[in-house]
Amino acid sequence: MGAIGAEDGAAIAPPVARRGWAGHPSGLLALFSVEAWERFSFYGMRALLILFMTTPLAAGGLGFEVTTAAAIYGLFTASVYLLSLPGGWLADKLIGQQPAVLWGGVLIGVGNLVASIPAGLPLFVLGLAAIATGVGLLKPNVSVMVGALYDGNSPARRDAGFSIFYFGIYLGAFTAPLVAGTVGENLGYRWGFAISGIAMLFGTLRFSRARQRLTGIGTRRGITDARLRRRCWGIVVATGIAAPLIALALARAAISLDQVATGFGAMIGTVFIGYFIYLLLGARLAEVERRNVVVIMILCLCVILFTAGLEQAGSTMNLFARDFTDRSLFGGLFAAGQHPTTWYQSISPLFVLLLSPIFAAMWVKLAGRGLDPSTPVKFGVSLMLFGLSFVVMAVAVSLSLALGAKAAPGWLMTVYLMQTVAELCISPIGLSAMTKLSPRNYGGQMMGMWFLATAAGSLAAGMLGGWIGSAGMAEMPGRFLGMAAVGVVAGVAMMVSAPFIARLVRPE
Repeated sequence: MGAIGAEDGAAIAPPVARRGWAGHPSGLLALFSVEAWERFSFYGMRALLILFMTTPLAAGGLGFEVTTAAAIYGLFTASVYLLSLPGGWLADKLIGQQPAVLWGGVLIGVGNLVASIPAGLPLFVLGLAAIATGVGLLKPNVSVMVGALYDGNSPARRDAGFSIFYFGIYLGAFTAPLVAGTVGENLGYRWGFAISGIAMLFGTLRFSRARQRLTGIGTRRGITDARLRRRCWGIVVATGIAAPLIALALARAAISLDQVATGFGAMIGTVFIGYFIYLLLGARLAEVERRNVVVIMILCLCVILFTAGLEQAGSTMNLFARDFTDRSLFGGLFAAGQHPTTWYQSISPLFVLLLSPIFAAMWVKLAGRGLDPSTPVKFGVSLMLFGLSFVVMAVAVSLSLALGAKAAPGWLMTVYLMQTVAELCISPIGLSAMTKLSPRNYGGQMMGMWFLATAAGSLAAGMLGGWIGSAGMAEMPGRFLGMAAVGVVAGVAMMVSAPFIARLVRPE
C-alpha cells in the first residue's frame, strides 16, 4: 500500500533511524500502534455497519432493506480504497506523510463519533464520509513511512519489519469485532461506533506523542514552489466543497443508492480501462514493459473478482451469521441468549495471524526446491478456493433447509478458513508482483491501479451482497453456486493460461 505516490522520492526525508526493539528502528512501534488502532476502528465499524442498517428502527437500527444497506456498504468500502489515491498524492506533494497520518486518524475518530450520534441519516452518512477520507489519508502513508524506516537496511530486516507491521494490522482487525462488536450488539450499535472512534483518537494521540521517534521521516513535502502549492491547495479545497454539494444534489434528485453505486462503478471502470489503454498505446513504453502492463491488467481483474467475494464477509456472511446461524454457544452470557454476530468477523483475521508465517515459510521452502508456483498459478488457486468456499455456503443453506434448523457455526468457520488461504495466495503475492512488473517511473501509479481494482471489487461486493441477502433462504443455494461458478471458472482459466502469462513477462 505504501507505494502510492512513492515514485516521488522527494516526499520522504532521508531517515536517520534510531534503533529500538530487537534492532528495529524505534519509530516502528509508533507506526505499528497507529495502524493497529486504525484497523481496530475500521473493523469495528465494518462488523456493525450492515447489521445496524438492516435492524428495524424500533430496535435501534436504520430499518433499511438489504439491497439499500448493501449498496451503502459497497460504496463505503470502495471509497476507503479509492480515497487512498488522493490521500497518497496529498501527502507526497503538499503536507507530508506524518501530518497525513495524524489528520487521517482525527477524521476517522471524529467520523465514528459523528456516526454514533442518533440524529438521523444525513449525520450518519457524514460520519461514514469522514471515516473513508481519514482512512484514505492514513492507510497508504503509514506504510510509506514503514518502508522509509528501513532505507539502507538489509532486505531480510526490511521484510521482518513489514511482518511485524502486518501483525499489527490483523491484531487490530481481530480484536475490534470482539470489543466494539460485542458492545454494539448488547448496548446499542451507536455505542459500538463510539468505541471505535474513541479507540482511534487514543491511537492518534499516542502517535502524535511518539512522532519524534520517526526522526524526520514523512515530514518533507514534494512541492516547494509557492505558486504551484497554492494552485494545488485550490484544487483540494474546491474538491472538498464540491463533493458534499454533489451528494446533496443527488439526494434531492431522488436518485436511488443502487443507481449511485452503478454510476460509481461505471466511473471506476472507465478510469481503469482508459488508464490501461493509455499505458499500452500512449505512454511510449518499451515492448517488455507493455507486456508487463498486460499482465498487471490481468492480475487486477483477478483482484476485482476476488475482492467481490472476500468482502461478502462484512455483508452477506454477516447477515447469514445473524439470521441463519446457531449462536447458542455461550448464549447464557448474553441477554439475547446468543453470542454476538460480530464475533464471526474476528475469525478471518485470526486465521491470517496463524497462517501467515506458515505460508511465508512454505513459499521459501518450495522456492529452494524449485517448486514455487508462479504468480498466475497462485492467483488461480486463490480464485478456485474462493469459488469453492461458496459451494460450502450453498451446502450449509441446503442442509439447514432440509433439517429445518439453523446452520452450525462450523460452516462459517470453514468458509472463512478457505477464504483466508485464498487471500494469502493472492494479496501479498499480488503486491509483490506489482512492484516487480511496474514500468519505470510508474510504480506508484500501478499500485494506485491495485487500489482501484480493490475499490471496484468492494463496490461489486456490496451489489452482490444485496442480490444474495435479499433472496429467501430457498433461493440462496442457487445464488451461492452462481458465485462459486465464477470463481472456479476464473481460477481454472488463470491456471490454464499461466504458461502464456509467464512468456509475456520473460525478457527477450
